[in-house]
Amino acid sequence: MALQRVFVANRGEIAVRILRACRNLGIETVIGVSGPDAEGLGARLADRAVLLGPGPADQSYLDEDALIAAALGSGCDAVHPGYGFLAERAGFATAVQDAGLAFVGPTPESIDLMGDKLAARQVAVAAGVPVVPGSPVVASVDEALTAARQVGFPVMLKASAGGGGRGIKIIETEGVLADVFAVATAEVAAAFGDSRVFLERYVPLARHIEVQLLGDGHGRVVTLGERDCSLQRRFQKLVEEAPAHLPFLTDVQVADLRSRLYEAARSLAAAIDYRGAGTVEFIVDQQRGEFFFLEMNTRIQVEHPVSEEITGVDLVEEQLRIAGGDGLSLTQDDVVLRGHAIEVRLTAEDVDAGFLPSPGPIDHWHSPGGPGIRIDTHCDSGSQVPVFYDSMLGKLIAHGRDRSTAIRRLRSALDELRIEGVSTTREFLLGLLDDPDFRAGRIDTGWVERTMSARSARPAILRDPVVAGEPVGAGGGARV
Repeated sequence: MALQRVFVANRGEIAVRILRACRNLGIETVIGVSGPDAEGLGARLADRAVLLGPGPADQSYLDEDALIAAALGSGCDAVHPGYGFLAERAGFATAVQDAGLAFVGPTPESIDLMGDKLAARQVAVAAGVPVVPGSPVVASVDEALTAARQVGFPVMLKASAGGGGRGIKIIETEGVLADVFAVATAEVAAAFGDSRVFLERYVPLARHIEVQLLGDGHGRVVTLGERDCSLQRRFQKLVEEAPAHLPFLTDVQVADLRSRLYEAARSLAAAIDYRGAGTVEFIVDQQRGEFFFLEMNTRIQVEHPVSEEITGVDLVEEQLRIAGGDGLSLTQDDVVLRGHAIEVRLTAEDVDAGFLPSPGPIDHWHSPGGPGIRIDTHCDSGSQVPVFYDSMLGKLIAHGRDRSTAIRRLRSALDELRIEGVSTTREFLLGLLDDPDFRAGRIDTGWVERTMSARSARPAILRDPVVAGEPVGAGGGARV
């Protein structure tokens, strides 16, 4: 292993995940922390912690100069950005490399190319990967209306520089297009510093399926199965599982779809000589059985544990090996999918208040256990949930020989989990797992908004109108 000391430029559960992977490989660690995180689990696990600044992210985890200075000052030879924050900023990756440090992730060129949704579509088309029917950049209401009529309503208005579900508006009819266009362009300009938007056909009964991959940076790519991330609220993922459960297809059709998804993901990644861990996201039209490229995430994903559970591959260790110059440690023939895994994202949010964040001290934390149960978290009794960042407390993952076993184990683990002092989404997640539609696989990307408010005893949960709906913000970098 070429890497000797890695600087972790992140916080929360992903920072803890990276620290433990480094420890397994015998790599020393340094973590940059803000004031509120100085006593957290990440600071305690690392070999050394360096104070970056106060709580606000722009004064700590988003301060590129402070991060690089801390990495250099502590003698690190690499920087791992995790996910969120600066993980997909090409300028940060460039600055890290210019400082003589290895960036644990793809090249700045890959980040920049895939971060521009229009450019990514062009790469996909050139690689023979099907894309959702759509438009180039639309600069005015008239251009948007013309394009929408060609694509066909309903359409999605998307930010070229967006990602993680942010910057998306669904437009059902011509009558609301002008108002939505004006609001959307202003919002994406403020959020991303780039007001460019384009249109895509909206697939109402869609599955969000993504393919996990690893690339060596020289055109060699290995896929590690697919994940179904269709359970979403306002374009933000709630539950992820691997492999995808697709009851609307026959077994033969599922095998064929998987083969084509894997080949499409490999073709796209190989076309840009992708390096490290990445995810290619697709929409699968349940009515037509077609799939289309959505985007590529040039980082480790929040939901990566379910892929690890069904493949036995430690994706973060692979990231570190590739960044250190050792290349891929496995071939495609080495990848064997075993069983089924499901993950839920546990957040400190008050569901009854419309998922408002619930910061404060965690008075008591009890993690569940048992066969096939994994929890990735940075929390324990006495931890603080700061007001400055995303409200994710951790991810609870269950693995079993089949989907029903995984669901049963996950539900049991959620029952055992105890968190006191802050409101959490635990009960809401239990409701999702118990729903007969979820158990039967009768879901799509709009299922939560469309049905849960009608079934829940909490009618205020999901009242955001879809047409005017704005995805939940990153809140400091963890919600992706």
